[in-house]
Amino acid sequence: MQLVLAVDSSASVDASEFALQINGMAHAFRSPEVIEAIQSGYFRAIGVTLIEWSSYNLQQVDIPWTLVDGPAAARVLAERISSLPRSVETGATSISGALLFAFELFETGPFRGTRRVIDVSCDGRNNNGSDVDLVRNLVLARGITVNGLTILNEHPTLDIYFRRNVIGGSGAFVEVANDYDVFAEAFTRKLVQEIRNVPVAALTPLPHAAPQTATLRHAYR
Repeated sequence: MQLVLAVDSSASVDASEFALQINGMAHAFRSPEVIEAIQSGYFRAIGVTLIEWSSYNLQQVDIPWTLVDGPAAARVLAERISSLPRSVETGATSISGALLFAFELFETGPFRGTRRVIDVSCDGRNNNGSDVDLVRNLVLARGITVNGLTILNEHPTLDIYFRRNVIGGSGAFVEVANDYDVFAEAFTRKLVQEIRNVPVAALTPLPHAAPQTATLRHAYR
């Protein structure tokens, strides 16, 4: 699996909340459950990159594509994540912009996975840039799965919004964290399920993907 971790760094995320996201992701890659899931796969490895995002024109690659093929590599990645400074300080919430940016990373990275997944962590609805459902459908048309981790501290029904407008593709699902203080546990559950690609029952039916277009970013910026 090639996995893009897209971390919300918009204005609704303060410094402590951003730190909880980052430390939660680092915690997950140290966990025995995640390492076991990676090693139980056919290739016994995944490719990971991590980005921050806010407004439609504000995205930053914090960790380029990295191969995680065992406990040592997972621990190294966890240390890199936990030491990250915040690169995108503020901005609106453009989930559509994050999806466009993440999509392009699959085309430029050194790996070619049998599955390509964008994982969006977020505490708000798309309020900037292109319509998120249109961009999501175009991303799905390229065979990419979009999953979500919704933090419900400000929007108690954000998970419903994500199911209707953001996620899609094979086995797509939304993991829920009621607040930032339980982000680490939610992210670990999500990452294990993502790696194992376990089907999720009772999901809201997902929309059909739209036809492909030549260039996503140029068409929707």
